[in-house]
Amino acid sequence: MSRGALRRRMAVAVLALIGLFLSLYLLLYHMGFYGALVCGVGGSCEYVQASRFSFFLGQPVAGWGVAWYALTLTAALVGIQPALAARRWLGTVISLLAVGGFAFSLYLTSTEVFILHAICRWCVGSAVIVTLIFVLVAWGWGEDESAGSAEVGPAMD
Repeated sequence: MSRGALRRRMAVAVLALIGLFLSLYLLLYHMGFYGALVCGVGGSCEYVQASRFSFFLGQPVAGWGVAWYALTLTAALVGIQPALAARRWLGTVISLLAVGGFAFSLYLTSTEVFILHAICRWCVGSAVIVTLIFVLVAWGWGEDESAGSAEVGPAMD
């Protein structure tokens, strides 16, 4: 694995950790552990969090965020281990997580803008983190074919 690929996976891990804390904060609010979200002037966080769109498949969206960030963090940390870094399946898992997270984030953000007409700053922060993870992962796509190395995985390399 190249140094650049290793740095990108480390960056994905750091971003996933930040996102994990952010989504955990939103989940704890959703579960009633906080009386009000700290959203700033003009923020619509509580409106968005109380909407029918704050649930997906019967679970709070923030809970899905916690799960996604935890999986992404785990995959990125496993991906920097020398014994596993070059495994193709690991690059595929990281790529699928990045694409799925980015697509879901686009859905949620467009729902806020076009249906709810409200913006949650915490949700926007999460969308930015997911987008950065997606960009970091996409940056490495195809490098293994051009390098001609069997050691390099399909994503982040």
